[in-house]
Amino acid sequence: MGVEFALVVAIAVALAFDLTNGFHDSANSIAALVATRAARPGHALALATAGHVAGPLLAGTAVADTVGGVVILPNAIVLPAVGAALTGAIAWNLATWWFGLPSSSSHALVGGLVGACVAGAGTAGVLWGGFDGARPVGVLGVLAALAVSPALGALVGWAGASAAWRVLRHAPSRAEVHVRRAQWGTALALAFSHGANDAQKSMGVITLLLFAGGQLSTFDVPIWVRLAAAGCLTVGTAFGGWRIVRTIGRGVYRMRPLDGLVSQGGSAAVILAAAAVGAPISTTHVVAASVVGVGAARRVHHVHWAVVREMASAWLLTLPITALIAAAAFPVWRWLT
Repeated sequence: MGVEFALVVAIAVALAFDLTNGFHDSANSIAALVATRAARPGHALALATAGHVAGPLLAGTAVADTVGGVVILPNAIVLPAVGAALTGAIAWNLATWWFGLPSSSSHALVGGLVGACVAGAGTAGVLWGGFDGARPVGVLGVLAALAVSPALGALVGWAGASAAWRVLRHAPSRAEVHVRRAQWGTALALAFSHGANDAQKSMGVITLLLFAGGQLSTFDVPIWVRLAAAGCLTVGTAFGGWRIVRTIGRGVYRMRPLDGLVSQGGSAAVILAAAAVGAPISTTHVVAASVVGVGAARRVHHVHWAVVREMASAWLLTLPITALIAAAAFPVWRWLT
């Protein structure tokens, strides 16, 4: 396989990863809107599309820069390493999607990059990093952001639901109509935040491939890469995301309109803050944790803790399993390129 053809294949695999990301993380942006019947699925998808396209175009590329700097590899093995990393991430995303488990595409990609890098260049090729001021750097910085963000999502969900319940508990029943309408605004904000954060992960990987392949002279994300990433997220949501929508919208806690409004708004705030500092966090983690926080604020025993435990188990297994799959796939990609 020629190098140029291999580069095209690797970019196609990166976009396929974005498609599976749409199965998982993109679906979270419309889960509450659909589950609480504030919008029909088609209308919710149109809203998500607008947010997914606007996010990567307007929010900068700080997250893409962070993802692109997780590994430092010689140009000769960037392509097989990234191809193997994406193979591991896609395999895990598809497996967890099949069982309706909201897994983290961010965890999957980082685990795949580390596993492929270690297989190709040893541990010296991994930028372990930490923090450069408020900006996460390398694997440890990314993992710290991934660990802290669900706790923030749960806290914001719990605090927001508690405050909203106190303010609106004596509101007339017709107030629910206004709450449902307000959900459209928070759903759009959540979709925008998702595009601003999650789309940038595949954007960073594709730009890394183009830069290493000599197609770019500097690590600047082209416009076509931003649009392609946003488009694949939306297609993934449309064709595969409904399993995850059911788990988030009803499986963890059966949300009502006010719950959906609080969860969407709080999650969007956390994810946008992370995108601003270049932290590639998991929308799945934040949204699911926010739903748990909202449910706990209302009735702790109404939260389906068995589902929460299943999701937590999947999250813990994501990094080691994707790293192992990527390490096993590296020799195949090395041979192909």
